[in-house]
Amino acid sequence: MNKPDPLKGYRGKAREVLERMGARVWADVEIETDKGTYKGIILPRSEQADDLHVVLKLFTGYNIGLAVDRIKDIKERGFREAHYKIPEQEFPYDPAKPNVTLLGTGGTIASRLDYRTGAVIPAFTPGELYGAVPELADICNLKTEKLFGVFSENMGPEQYITTAEAIGREIEAGAAGIVIGHGTDTMHHTAAALTFMVQDSPVPIIMVGSQRSSDRPSSDAAFNLRCACNTASHGNIAEVMVCMFGPTSDSYNLLHRGTRVRKMHSSYRSTFRTLSDIPVATCTPDEVKPLRKDYRPRRTDRNAKVDAVFDDRVAIVYYYPAMKPDIIESLIDNGYKGIVIAGTGLGHVNKPLYEPLRRACSQGISVMMTVQTLWGYVQMFVYDTGRDLMELGIVPCSNMLPEVAYIKLGWVLAHTHEREEVARMMLTPVNGETTEREPYDGYLVFQGGLPEIEEFLKRGLR
Repeated sequence: MNKPDPLKGYRGKAREVLERMGARVWADVEIETDKGTYKGIILPRSEQADDLHVVLKLFTGYNIGLAVDRIKDIKERGFREAHYKIPEQEFPYDPAKPNVTLLGTGGTIASRLDYRTGAVIPAFTPGELYGAVPELADICNLKTEKLFGVFSENMGPEQYITTAEAIGREIEAGAAGIVIGHGTDTMHHTAAALTFMVQDSPVPIIMVGSQRSSDRPSSDAAFNLRCACNTASHGNIAEVMVCMFGPTSDSYNLLHRGTRVRKMHSSYRSTFRTLSDIPVATCTPDEVKPLRKDYRPRRTDRNAKVDAVFDDRVAIVYYYPAMKPDIIESLIDNGYKGIVIAGTGLGHVNKPLYEPLRRACSQGISVMMTVQTLWGYVQMFVYDTGRDLMELGIVPCSNMLPEVAYIKLGWVLAHTHEREEVARMMLTPVNGETTEREPYDGYLVFQGGLPEIEEFLKRGLR
């Protein structure tokens, strides 16, 4: 039987230095360098990484890389091999608490760090989440079901339909609320899909994720889960919502309507924003405070309308200057039935695209116009370009977000391909995907560096 490698993943110069100084992986060490002394645990090295650094997990929880040519001495103080798999535990049942179902799909909220590759991978089952966040038992009785174990870029129509049907079953079975663990990258796509596929829900349907994996001290996973479970079990807002950090601190989360939310930063914990509107509510692990009055309230019946269908012959095209006609022509020739354009300004594209767009409309393809500005409305009657495009048969989609229009068009086309009926269904709001007006505070983008903004930020951070 082969013995485990005490320097797993290390090679070349890094391995030579560690062997010479008698160091090993998972050792609790004190490393002296020409820049100072560092204390922590030597971690396995990624197989794809260079051979010039030693990876150390500090006792703050963060990992650092130390250049081997700067290391003067390594002293082992102990050995404490880390175990990153959290054992699954049976959730305790309290008849006085509401019953909530947690549906797992994967993503960073259910993940760990893979030290073989250095990548974050799906690893925790929904049941293991209780082992990681025992405070959940103070909020509700949690039933868990793992639907998938994928990163959110691998979510698509098949997963949307399976998730919607699972939600319907759990509502019918008596769940007081539904929580869906999901990767953040495409969470807003799935939130829109579930809004159309599960309508008139009597209970909250809360999507939750985390920007930072559970093994990091700055992870938002536990706080987000507690907020989501409290909203699902005790909140009065029966809609599909995204529950993620509000400010950069862990003081409260925001509940965003599933059709007006978008991920706006690649790494900030407070990455999700409601666009052209305001969030539905704030929430903590203890309370939910509505910010608006037009939400759909919780009901006692079990009657959700599950309409889980999707035609994936839909594309979203982000217009750019000098775009060539062959982009549109290829969609026509490959049998697409719907095209969403994220146009410039009020909803514009260049003239070379007119002819393929005319051909698309004449062949029964539904073409929708949104704006790539994200905030604001399509207003194609202002300039000749817009009026010309409408004459071709392109349908302006008000202030619908491009990704939401893509999701809704796929859902609509699963019901009909008749262009007039498609247009009617697209422009008939299901739950906030288009609004009659944008509130005055629905567009707020602070520009750093300006004196008045800097003063505002200083006051807000005191």
